[in-house]
Amino acid sequence: MNHTTTGFIATSLASALGLASLASQGADAAQPPPPCHPNPNAAQDRQVVLQRGDISQLPKALRERLAEQAERPHSQLPTQAYSEADQRSQLFQYYLLDTSGFEPNPFTQLFPGINDKAQLTATGPSCGLATIGAVRVVLEPKPHLPTNPNNIRAFIDVFTDISGLFVINNESGWYEGWMIHDLKVAPVSSALGRPSFGTITQGDAAALQAMGDHHNVPGAVFTTDGNKPHLPNPADHFPDRQTNLVPLQVSMGAWNTLQQSDGHAYWEFNYTTNWIYPLYELPFTGGIPGTFEAGKIGALQSIIPGSGPSGIKNDPVRYGDNPNNRGVIQASGPRDPDKFDAKDDLQREFRMRFIPSGLAREVFLDAYQRLTSFEPTVTDFKKRLFDAYAIEVSRVDKDGDGVISALEGDVDTASGGFPDNSRLFIPATEFNRFAITREINDGLLAPRFAPSQKAWVMSGQKVGVFPAVLSSTGRDSDDR
Repeated sequence: MNHTTTGFIATSLASALGLASLASQGADAAQPPPPCHPNPNAAQDRQVVLQRGDISQLPKALRERLAEQAERPHSQLPTQAYSEADQRSQLFQYYLLDTSGFEPNPFTQLFPGINDKAQLTATGPSCGLATIGAVRVVLEPKPHLPTNPNNIRAFIDVFTDISGLFVINNESGWYEGWMIHDLKVAPVSSALGRPSFGTITQGDAAALQAMGDHHNVPGAVFTTDGNKPHLPNPADHFPDRQTNLVPLQVSMGAWNTLQQSDGHAYWEFNYTTNWIYPLYELPFTGGIPGTFEAGKIGALQSIIPGSGPSGIKNDPVRYGDNPNNRGVIQASGPRDPDKFDAKDDLQREFRMRFIPSGLAREVFLDAYQRLTSFEPTVTDFKKRLFDAYAIEVSRVDKDGDGVISALEGDVDTASGGFPDNSRLFIPATEFNRFAITREINDGLLAPRFAPSQKAWVMSGQKVGVFPAVLSSTGRDSDDR
């Protein structure tokens, strides 16, 4: 069996992650120190998990990580992965998570004079046992659906299991998982004038390559300074030393932890969920240096869907979250982004705040990479971002309301001169990182303090699995 790492990360890094997970073998190594109480069923729980049909054939590093979590004090064992089709699900990638891959923050570390007299609010349960996690990404081989995870029409399950995050008690707090795609330098278009979707012009390519150490050539991971990629690491210091990557982040949903500080989340990744928060929120999260000091935190909200500061602003009576059964415009009732499919299009959701991931990438190509072909005289990042968002949304938005509705964003809908919308989605296999953030109810859909890592509590790199391995057992009774 050939398990290989994929993406731009080094194989040695993935190997190091695997070796780190194997360092804790046996029941004693996974237990908290006194005066905390160990799991009295550690050995039994470990064997139950290792022998389970959805785990027994997984790669060794992932299997050991799940077994280690089972040995620890917990409220429940790692989530059982059921088959969602007559054939068993296939694991094609995973992430091993911990707290070591980014700048320490007050959620993950005690700082003298800052929070050393207070209890850590995220990490540190069980007398300081290290916080660890695992994310399994598996394909459902459903009838009439693709069985290649690179195909954006494939249906995919994401299982997240965490050990060592405190339950959150106050102000609608939660943890949120994010699959991260780092923007790459786009290929050069042969078209004259405006570059075709997903490409840049020769002039853009020359301007990008002239930056910094000339790293930004087509196909490379894009960096904001033109130097080699700087992944988040513990030596970073906000705001002067930060990653130079540009992340596109798909939410894996919000969740909280259980009594024994273990958390378990499930997410369905497909073209109905592969959507990204409104990018125009970024200047208002506080994660761009200087924006907090300028008083921009929360200065703009996306509660009423539209195409942002440079685009269309909608009437809150028509586009707000209507509490009535029947909406003002159509029979959709209260806003529900999961109401993606319906036999009557008037019953589908039309007030989506998100946009498809591939369209979000197109916005970032305008803002970051099309230096000569998109607003070449505009150097202010906020204006470039706001203008790009409005323009790219308008190319898919058929009714001119500044919103990509479920119908307009459906993979089978034609738009922009293309026969369908498959170009608008980034495949699951291209999300090379995973992070978990400590969120709070601020009304924004963007990650807290995005694009910085100031609210991160865990992260990990993608490990690809080829060929894919069996990763489910039993049959799910829900055939949706």
